[in-house]
Amino acid sequence: MSDPLGTVMSRAIAPVGEAMKQLAMKFRSWGGKRKHAGRKPKGARSSVPHLPRKHPRQTAALVTMRVRDGLPSLRSPRTFRAIASALRKGKERFGLRVIHFTVQGNHLHMLVEAEDSVSLARGMKGLSVRIARALNRVTGVRGHVFPERFHSRALKSPREIAYAMRYVLGNHMKHGLANWNRGPTDPCSSGAFAPGPDGLTVRPKLYLIHMTLEGRWLSLAVP
Repeated sequence: MSDPLGTVMSRAIAPVGEAMKQLAMKFRSWGGKRKHAGRKPKGARSSVPHLPRKHPRQTAALVTMRVRDGLPSLRSPRTFRAIASALRKGKERFGLRVIHFTVQGNHLHMLVEAEDSVSLARGMKGLSVRIARALNRVTGVRGHVFPERFHSRALKSPREIAYAMRYVLGNHMKHGLANWNRGPTDPCSSGAFAPGPDGLTVRPKLYLIHMTLEGRWLSLAVP
């Protein structure tokens, strides 16, 4: 006697087996070229991306340079003198002009003018080398001083320039150093030095900065 129930069950199970074969998944192996593969940056702070800095001709920019860990404070008399000497010699080179600066414990901020992107890159590279060599001499530390490339932001209006100037000249207050100074001016900034051939900075040539210094934006630039 035939088994109708068994025949029905066998017919129902057979397609399921075929479907299981079709659902077999292939897992990607770890070899070969993949997006986001490779060694990741070390440290808590990610590196500045190596992308071209696009700045228009005759631009003002806010620049930040951060030194590696393990160096003494850049505001100590010995290290600041070394940085000041480098600024005095490299403040106007390759189409780059340093207008204002501040030196903090492990970084520098600068307001600069540049003829174009190439001038900004060449001038900052030259200035970085000067500062690094000066710090190597006085600290006895060998190797790179600046582990990352400098960071820059183009300033395209008098308002942006005024706020950048305020940020640079008042940066010591942001870091809680206002009471450390002997007066309202930070001695480790361009506010304590006159610009000129023998100074640490130069007078601006860019019309946009002149507008800031001579116009209604000046009040925004005072810390």
